[in-house]
Amino acid sequence: MAEFDTRTLQNFDHTYVWHPFTQMRDWEAEDPVVICRGEGPYLFDTDGNRYLDGIASVWTNVHGHCRREINDAVIEQVNRLEHSTLLGLANDRSAVLAKRLVETVPPGLCKVFYSDNGSTAVEIALKMAFQYQLHRGGRHARKSCFITFRNAYHGDTIGAVSVGGIDLFHGVFKPLLFRSIQAPSPYCYRCELGGTRDGNCPRHCLTELERIMADNAENIAGLIIEPLMQCAGGMIAQPPGFVAKVRELCDRYDILMIADEVAVGFGRTGAMFACEREGVTPDLMALSKGLTAGYLPLAATLATQRIYDAFLGDYSEMKTFFHGHTFTGNPVACAAALASLDLFESDHLLASLPAKMDLLEKRLAETATREHVGDVRQIGMMAGIELVVDRGSREAYPWQDRIGIAVCRHARKRGIFLRPLGNIIVVFPPLSICVEELEELMHGIESSIKDVTEGKYP
Repeated sequence: MAEFDTRTLQNFDHTYVWHPFTQMRDWEAEDPVVICRGEGPYLFDTDGNRYLDGIASVWTNVHGHCRREINDAVIEQVNRLEHSTLLGLANDRSAVLAKRLVETVPPGLCKVFYSDNGSTAVEIALKMAFQYQLHRGGRHARKSCFITFRNAYHGDTIGAVSVGGIDLFHGVFKPLLFRSIQAPSPYCYRCELGGTRDGNCPRHCLTELERIMADNAENIAGLIIEPLMQCAGGMIAQPPGFVAKVRELCDRYDILMIADEVAVGFGRTGAMFACEREGVTPDLMALSKGLTAGYLPLAATLATQRIYDAFLGDYSEMKTFFHGHTFTGNPVACAAALASLDLFESDHLLASLPAKMDLLEKRLAETATREHVGDVRQIGMMAGIELVVDRGSREAYPWQDRIGIAVCRHARKRGIFLRPLGNIIVVFPPLSICVEELEELMHGIESSIKDVTEGKYP
């Protein structure tokens, strides 16, 4: 491939590329950083500058960039087979990966349906839940609605948007969406129901969730939740016991529980899967992002035997799950996922996380003392730092001030790549980051927040 200088690549980008979640008029006025290489937790641009990847390339990277073991697995697989359909055929890599996943996820999830990204994994779970209720028949056939949570994000396809809870992202598409019922988000810093953050909080959010279930159970096919942390909604950490209580309520009202672990799965919470931290097995689980450690598009929706069995029947009964993707179970992507799972074991990755989680907690506590830091929220190796005009009143910065963007731009000058969620600075490094690199990341974030919020940087 021909080599091009930075200015030429920037011109190509401005001329031909439409970026996601980006106001392109603003983008066209910038000289974007052009990334061309990665190593460990670092990214390198075409001018040779190095950036610590503070968001794990949008929450996907687990073992660092260009990890030799995953590179070798992908190359070996490409030299054997690049793709073969799962429509009418099996392939070796997808079969082996399915077995490994079932052995890794919470017990009871035993069937794997492949797709290619988090949105499709969620879409599949929604369709499975709906069709499962149809196959049950009788009064269950009326169960066609879903409960979701305010501030929820489950992807950008129409079904995933229908169970989203972020008006900024989802509101414009409302005429295209199917109906869902929003329950209160456990956003303890800004509780919409007047709860408190101490141990005496009456958990009004769970009371309201139960009321919604009691009033609508006969119409509810399933509930979808990002367990432990609502990520794109603002890094909103759920209080201890919340996920377990949601599981209990779903059982009580005969509602399927769908766990969207696209962002929080694969070690991010300190456990392999977020649900494990509260001893929960959902009825359906959506996985992607960290599944291939950020290498290739691959997703999986896992189901229990009970759900799978409802789709079995005579061909004439039309119980088949009529859903599929061209690259379902792609063997190259599956090879990357298998190599990633091997690294979890060989690197003892989960065992290495507590020390890093403790360091992150300590540094966040220090950051929380800053004048314009209203709240810090952490679960495992992910966190959010919410910036405010005034700590006492919790007054938020106006959206148009772009305070989060300003902090992230300033951090880039310090060699750190971040992407905010409005006024919230996201901390989401590769899990393989070492203690010294994590210190570098947190020092850069804290210094950038200080400079921007205290007016030392425009």
